[in-house]
Amino acid sequence: MAVPTSDQRKRRPFLLSLSLFLLVSALLALAFLFLDPSAQSLSSADATEKAEETASRPDDTAAAVNADAAAGEGGGSSESPRLDADKGAAATEGVADDDGGGGGDEPAAKVRWETCRPGRGVSAADYIPCLDNMRAIKALRSRRHMEHRERHCPVAPRPRCLVRVPSGYRPPVPWPRSRDMIWYNNVPHPKLVEYKKDQNWVTKSGDYLVFPGGGTQFKTGVTRYIQFIEQIMPTIQWGTHTKTVLDVGCGVASFGGYLLDRNVITMSFAPKDEHEAQIQFALERGIPAFLAVIGTQKLPFPDEAFDVVHCGKPLLELNRVLRPGGYYIWSATPVYRQEKRDQDDWNAMVKLTKSICWRTVVKSEDSNGIGVVVYQKPASNSCYLERRTNEPPMCSKKDGPRFPWYAPLDTCISSSIEKSSWPLPWPERLNARYLNVPDDSSSTDEKFDVDTKYWKHAISEIYYNDFPVNWSSTRNVMDMNAGYGGFAAALVDKPLWVMNVVPVGQPNTLPVIFNRGLIGVYHDWCESFNTYPRTYDLLHMSYLLGSLTNRCDIMEVAAEIDRILRPDRWFVLRDTTEMIKKMRPVLKSLHYETVVVKQQFLVAKKGFWRPGK
Repeated sequence: MAVPTSDQRKRRPFLLSLSLFLLVSALLALAFLFLDPSAQSLSSADATEKAEETASRPDDTAAAVNADAAAGEGGGSSESPRLDADKGAAATEGVADDDGGGGGDEPAAKVRWETCRPGRGVSAADYIPCLDNMRAIKALRSRRHMEHRERHCPVAPRPRCLVRVPSGYRPPVPWPRSRDMIWYNNVPHPKLVEYKKDQNWVTKSGDYLVFPGGGTQFKTGVTRYIQFIEQIMPTIQWGTHTKTVLDVGCGVASFGGYLLDRNVITMSFAPKDEHEAQIQFALERGIPAFLAVIGTQKLPFPDEAFDVVHCGKPLLELNRVLRPGGYYIWSATPVYRQEKRDQDDWNAMVKLTKSICWRTVVKSEDSNGIGVVVYQKPASNSCYLERRTNEPPMCSKKDGPRFPWYAPLDTCISSSIEKSSWPLPWPERLNARYLNVPDDSSSTDEKFDVDTKYWKHAISEIYYNDFPVNWSSTRNVMDMNAGYGGFAAALVDKPLWVMNVVPVGQPNTLPVIFNRGLIGVYHDWCESFNTYPRTYDLLHMSYLLGSLTNRCDIMEVAAEIDRILRPDRWFVLRDTTEMIKKMRPVLKSLHYETVVVKQQFLVAKKGFWRPGK
């Protein structure tokens, strides 16, 4: 055996030390990878299995509200917890929870998130699962009645992918400047600029899309159009007598945007169609808007909801959602042009409005020759009963369910009461009780009062003071389980608007919300909402997650929240500690920054993270 040389003996301790150093370094690296949740990329099976456990919403609304109020008045830091916006998802590990509630040490759920790939013909950055289901749309037997623009939601497994962010996206232009201009890269769709250039809808100027306030029937400006309506019909009293408006086929929603100056809130809607991204433009501008079409199904609004309906057809469905005594404003070429086609349409309109007892209030033309006609829906059933022919007939129980969720359009006249009284003028109507709701009971007025009182306290004392939310950059807000609308009512003095969502399966309180002078829709949160990605600044969910995860996966709910929410904006969950502990790891897996406030509120901030980035 060879004897080691003197040089070899000298190198042996060095080589041994080097080997030990490399071994220790490798062990430390493996330990870091194992302990760092952001580095994990595993199956979602474990998290999904745990998410099947649920907690039900408290049955006694008053008791739950009083308990929350007591918690809000109790101990805890008066200083708002802050989220470090520069350190990404890992920053949450260093944020202490207020009151210690919910724990601060839950690791991120083990989820392998993927980017949505909706397929040919659908923009990956604008994906809406229930409106972009191309397989279901291609299988339709007919498109005559806009069936291809209606909801066709994917069946299980539902989407749990993440929508990519457009290149060059940046935080939206703040309100009120956003009404007139938005970042082009946030909604990079140029078709309307060319398609509607002669109608003053939208123009491109450098990095911005600019909205001059024009429209198909108000090329010289929507402000003059609104003034003209009030001039020919002073009884409309924008902002006091008239508070809620439905704008049908709204373009880029300039009518609703400028009615905000008159303290009127407008639900503008249009389909996702060849008029590329018009609703996305509206929401990016900070104007209430919603994707919908009147095809074969009812709109997701209750009967007799809106004070005014602006334009659109078919009239039977618009009559259903128009409040008794409310106005229908129609500005279209048949009102003022004499061509045969226009006159044929006008004669048909005269016949139909008479058959449904709409009274012509005024017909007039402005200085530019654009005509407007205003009809009024009767405030009682007497006209319907006195008609010579019962066509269209009055609706009865045999005509099917009244609840307008995936329900076919009526072929009858909807009128639920013999005589209707108009709500109190705004702002008195906001806090007035209205008991004509489908599930009315002796405790409704008490629940309404408790709900209103709780949210007034919670918003002023907790949400404004203790939440790490920048309210000055919050414009578009959604209450995902709105109840009686108390959350929205408590925010009316802020320069923001709230989409009140009453989930399918919850008490039908949406008529109360509209009676208060607020707006909202019905929706099932196991399906995607009719809005584009990145359209809301704050999503708010109160005691819904438990019942929701009895029917669908928590990962699917989180993916839809992420789709709707803008980057650098907030999701607030008010729920039990158990539900917070289930949702928080899921949001951490999305690299959201999270903090728990007063043991019952989870506040999460979305970042710009996407899979593979």
